[in-house]
Amino acid sequence: MKYGVIGESLKHSFSPEIHAQIGDYQYEIKEIEPQKLEAFMEERDFCGINVTIPYKEKVIPMLDYVDPAALSIGAVNTVVNREGKLYGYNTDYSGMKALAQRIGLEIKGKKVLVVGTGGTSKTATRVLKDMGAREIIYVSNIEVNGAFTYEEVYAYHTDCEIIFNTSPVGMYPKNDGIPLNLESFEKLEGVLDVVYNPIRTNLVQRAHELGKKAQGGLYMLGAQAVYASNHFFGGSVDNSLFERVYKAVLSGKDNITLIGMPSCGKTTVGKLLSEMTGKNFVDTDALITEKIGMSIPEYFEKYGEAAFRTVECDVIKEVSAKNNQIIATGGGAVLNRDNVRRLKQNGLVYFLDRSLDLLCPTSDRPLSSNREAIEKRYKERYGIYCSSCDVLINGDLSVEEVAKEVLKEYNN
Repeated sequence: MKYGVIGESLKHSFSPEIHAQIGDYQYEIKEIEPQKLEAFMEERDFCGINVTIPYKEKVIPMLDYVDPAALSIGAVNTVVNREGKLYGYNTDYSGMKALAQRIGLEIKGKKVLVVGTGGTSKTATRVLKDMGAREIIYVSNIEVNGAFTYEEVYAYHTDCEIIFNTSPVGMYPKNDGIPLNLESFEKLEGVLDVVYNPIRTNLVQRAHELGKKAQGGLYMLGAQAVYASNHFFGGSVDNSLFERVYKAVLSGKDNITLIGMPSCGKTTVGKLLSEMTGKNFVDTDALITEKIGMSIPEYFEKYGEAAFRTVECDVIKEVSAKNNQIIATGGGAVLNRDNVRRLKQNGLVYFLDRSLDLLCPTSDRPLSSNREAIEKRYKERYGIYCSSCDVLINGDLSVEEVAKEVLKEYNN
């Protein structure tokens, strides 16, 4: 391996795609068991590597030189092999600072709660101090000197104004996790989350729902990778690369999810969008049919709607964890808020708003099989579609026009 990233578990990593946007060099993923880390570092069979959980602190004694800034932080995430000697740096610092600055989050004079106490939290601490935080407190689910328990935070520190998650809570494959109940923090202004897979964690989504500034770690990952590449190859850092790398990787990862009434055109539009974007097309109703081994009307008749919704939830949970897809959902998928939350973790949700008089009841839709039923569903669900979507699309247009409108909004 010439260039790459090492860590204990890296199935979630986007790093190869990010470095492919930065320069023309091969960048690999290498998972290393804890007991094999020292041997790998002693072998020195690489030119430059990034270091991630849980080795950012452990590699420091194995290096010949550690940049003073990284040494003062107590964490290294970039190692360069120069003529057999290993040099350690911390580019997470610059990535974190760029993340806060991108969303205009004012740190100066604020009380900040840092979730986690590992190597990443040490970097976050230095960033926050340098940006003028008034007070920094820590919360952890393990006993660490200086860290509060969650119970203590809820009892004494709900006046925190900024929350910075440096823990892996909410990270793939355990996407459903959320480290804190944000409603408890009455003075909350913003949230930063180092987790980048999923793209929008539950923590970030909840902050947005509360009207707070928030962003996940993908932008930070891209920015620190630009700085790491600079250490690998020398030269100056091009700050304009941060946004270009972020948008390029995001467009290759983000899903486009279509919601709306039965017969509004989700499947037809979705297939056309797949052709236009190269993203994989997924129809959740088709996956459900495959899973249950019968048609949806048959399943409804035999087991009832509640059983169907459970299967639907399982399918959406699996689908939504993947990237770069066009997802057409069933008409009732939005009835479960967990479905909507999961679909938004890795993409945006578009409501194809087709007028009631243009919707056609059909026998293969058990809850919209006749005109009376479809009118009832429309009245029940219209407000839910509106509140669930990121973007509302005029569904009365032609299939081609609807697809173009979705793509236009997506590109914007």
